[in-house]
Parts: sequence; C-alpha cells; structure tokens
Amino acid sequence: MIVRDILKGKAAEGVITVAPGLSVEEAARILSEKRIGSVVISKDGKDCAGILSERDIVRELGRRGSACMADKVDDMMTRKIETCDLSEQAESVLIRMTEGRFRHMPVIEGGEMVGIITIGDVVKARLLELAMEKDALEGMIMGH
Repeated sequence: MIVRDILKGKAAEGVITVAPGLSVEEAARILSEKRIGSVVISKDGKDCAGILSERDIVRELGRRGSACMADKVDDMMTRKIETCDLSEQAESVLIRMTEGRFRHMPVIEGGEMVGIITIGDVVKARLLELAMEKDALEGMIMGH
C-alpha cells in the first residue's frame, strides 16, 4: 500500500497547523481539543517549519515545569522533519518511523504539505494488507 491510499482512508479534516509564535499552552489546548498527538508549525498551512508533539511538551514539562507552557512553539518544535510523498510505500514509512522513533510524518507533494500520516495509520494499512494476503493464500490452498 502507498501513502496516497492511506491518506484516502483518513478523515478529510486535513493537517492541523499552528502559526509560528503561538504559545505552547495554546498548542497543547489544540492537541487536547482535536484529540491529536502533534501539530505542524506552518506560516501558511502548506509549508512545514516544524512539528510539536505531546511528547515534546511532556519532556519539557518534566525538565522545567509549567513555565515552559509560556514558550513559543518555535522554541520547542522539532525542526528536522522527516517527510514522505504520496508514492512512498507504507512499509518504508513504517521502517523510518520506527528507526527514527517518531509517530507523525507530513506528506509533501510538489513542495507543499498535502497531509500527515501517523504510525497508527501505517500499522492499520499494513495489517489490512497482511489480512488480504492471508485471505488470498487461504483461497489458493482451498482451491477457490
């Protein structure tokens, strides 16, 4: 399965982005309200300056306490972002996410962000592929 197919199966809400300069507290509120694990930091909703995840916020809370909530997202976001394109294989994305120990990957096409996939999306897609392969093999064995 390719990334394009994974995105087709997701809700059409798109990528939740926040503008540079927003407070971490506001970003955390958005994460909570939308029930998502990360937000992309973007000036226009199409570029990807960084990602701020729940994990980033919790790490700073543990290190510095609640004072970090007044920081700007720009100061806490991950700047070195791994991205993929619509034609990349799910298995390749899963390997990169696992090796890099991250759970959210923006999808870039033509220099613009067109979606975001999570490790949960990719695992779900792989499980679906494996179930179809199993069914096909059982059918061959049974003579169907």
